[in-house]
Amino acid sequence: MDADQQRAAVLEAAEKLFYGKGIQAVGMDEIRTAAGVSLKAIYKLFPSKDALVAEVLTIRDRRWTDGLHKYVDRAAAPEDRVLAVFDWLDEMFAENDFRGCSFINSYGELGATSPTVADAAVHNKACYQDELSALVADAGLPERVAIQIGLLTEGALTTAAILGPDGVVDGAREAARVLIGAQR
Repeated sequence: MDADQQRAAVLEAAEKLFYGKGIQAVGMDEIRTAAGVSLKAIYKLFPSKDALVAEVLTIRDRRWTDGLHKYVDRAAAPEDRVLAVFDWLDEMFAENDFRGCSFINSYGELGATSPTVADAAVHNKACYQDELSALVADAGLPERVAIQIGLLTEGALTTAAILGPDGVVDGAREAARVLIGAQR
């Protein structure tokens, strides 16, 4: 494998392992084995586990934003664009390896001790809230609706991860419709 292939293999293995088991539970030896890349090569690519965690969270953030846009951009009407967020969650919850939000999980695990994790989580959640604010503004709704939709989606992510996804998205979507209707 050349350096680019090694990098891709390490990132793929680390992302899967960190999401599936947690960051602290995964050692560099486990990543080495899963990626098929020597520790020496891994540390040449990523000088520390923290650097690897930062890169994985950057990838997850990009995937988060791309997934959101994929659903929002399909909807034509401004209110439908707001509600499309719940269609996106529905797709996430259907994934076989769904364990909740990477940023909520990593922040809960390491946010108090890792500036890398804390900064990544704050960035992801602030950008997401900005996206919701723009969608809500385009729909002619008050800013507080963006905060409320954010709370519904974050709560749905956590609830689905812990209790399972059955009915979670439908309940959150219906609550969002009630909130939007109350603002009209």
